[in-house]
Formats: sequence, C-alpha cells, structure tokens
Amino acid sequence: MAVALEESGSLNVLRLEGGIDIASAAELKELLVKALEPGKELRVALGGVTDLDVTAVQLLWAARQKACAAGVGFTFTDSLPEALLGTLNQAGFQSSLFFENNS
Repeated sequence: MAVALEESGSLNVLRLEGGIDIASAAELKELLVKALEPGKELRVALGGVTDLDVTAVQLLWAARQKACAAGVGFTFTDSLPEALLGTLNQAGFQSSLFFENNS
C-alpha cells in the first residue's frame, strides 16, 4: 500500500497504490483531510489500486461529501480495473461527475 499527496496551486492529487485497507486507514484519512484544503480541487488517482476495502470506500465517500458541501471539485482519475469500478459504483460513485479518463 502507498498513499501520496501531491500539492500544487489550486489542485491536490492523492495517489493510491496497492491494497487500501484498514491498515492504511489512518494515513488515508490524514491525507484526505489535508488534501481538502478550502479552495483546492481534489483528484484521487486510483490507477495503481489493486483492492479497496469498506474502510477505504467509506473514507473516500466522506471526503467526496465534504468536498461537495464545500463546493470543491472531487474526481477520480486513471483507468480503473472493472472490479474496483463495481465496488465504487455500489458505494454510490457511479456519477460521471466524479470520474475522468475512465473507459
């Protein structure tokens, strides 16, 4: 598992790789809170993710809700494996408003 935050100007990119699960929940939460600075758009790059557990999905859902409430852009980037798309769709992320560059 790897979680990294890239900050620049009005955009933050959070890159996730490998299996994102309960063991990485504290780090993911900390970086999501930091990434959701007022006025900064957040893009979450999931291209390198091999698995998302319910904890990770809940954290991403909460971050999306916070971004929407604050009027801040929140999108997922990269092409995702079909299984991960299914997991995110089941969690309510099916809107094309939250994805870009996915097939």
